[in-house]
Amino acid sequence: MKTQSEILKPIQIGDYVVGTQSPFIIAELSGNHGQDISVAKRMIDEAAKAGAHAIKLQTYTPDSMTLDVDNEHFVINEKDSLWYGESLHKLYARAATPYEWHEPLFQHANSLGMEAFSSPFDEDAVDFLDALGVPCFKIASFELTDLPLIRKAASKGKPLIMSTGMATLSEIEEAVSTAKQAGCDEIILLKCTSTYPASPENTNLLTIPHMREAFGCHVGLSDHTAGIGVSVASVVLGAPVIEKHFVLDRSAGGVDAEFSIEPNELNALVLESARAYQALGNVVYGGSKAEEKAKYYRRSIFISENISAGDKITKDNIKIVRPALGLSPKHLDDVLGQTVSKDLTKGTPLSWDVISRS
Repeated sequence: MKTQSEILKPIQIGDYVVGTQSPFIIAELSGNHGQDISVAKRMIDEAAKAGAHAIKLQTYTPDSMTLDVDNEHFVINEKDSLWYGESLHKLYARAATPYEWHEPLFQHANSLGMEAFSSPFDEDAVDFLDALGVPCFKIASFELTDLPLIRKAASKGKPLIMSTGMATLSEIEEAVSTAKQAGCDEIILLKCTSTYPASPENTNLLTIPHMREAFGCHVGLSDHTAGIGVSVASVVLGAPVIEKHFVLDRSAGGVDAEFSIEPNELNALVLESARAYQALGNVVYGGSKAEEKAKYYRRSIFISENISAGDKITKDNIKIVRPALGLSPKHLDDVLGQTVSKDLTKGTPLSWDVISRS
């Protein structure tokens, strides 16, 4: 019987078919370009060299995200936040990717063989991205409860990727139902932990198969942990999409640099997630075809001292050793005390046809 994950319909994102290949690796540029387009292009170059399948931007202006107000409601007051003390409006102004960059950056990524798309943060951004011909839309975790935004993106007839950080089952259900009612059946959910950085202990990867069964969707991972271990582990649980924030050099800083991976780590993620996917295979017992030759080196019963016809088999003249040319070790008790029908030299594999039958 096939599992739910095996019968989910593959989803085409540009030239990549999610659900039939190794995981679709998305390099999230976010605001790590520092609002320097030459840096953004270098990031795309390095993501392509590392083997990423896609780059992703974030499409917003500070005014589409929040109000330009400095009262306590609009200042980040969590002391453990990377952005403690910053006003929301100023932070988004510093992290935004200018709208006029989108088309040249998308074209640059496409010229290097990568898909390119973005997260819209308001309905105008959906129209803007749709006009640029993006292959899909990505809804960020904090926007999962913005059902009008989901409805708008879902109405464009393209696959929809939605991160689920903080979301309850009922909130995910509302988001998925809204997308489907707007005509989108190609939905990919991403398990996500909305802390920056996230710890492995708070990642709860076992949610991936549960979410897949609950909503009948492909479920991948948006990973804010350090390194690539958590992402690679998600492949074993069926994640067909992995998104990681990307930076050229963490030590040089960047709005999301602390929880972003560098080019060498991105390359390792591409390679190791593909290996993990290949390793899943099928349920197999008895060894694979590739293991057949190795069976030669199992143990079996051999003559360990020269013996003559009529001699009894004892522990002094047989031994369980490699290779597996003689009787299986499980027959040791059956042959002890039996007599041999012919002379046998040391190094002869023991077989039933040299044992006298009484």
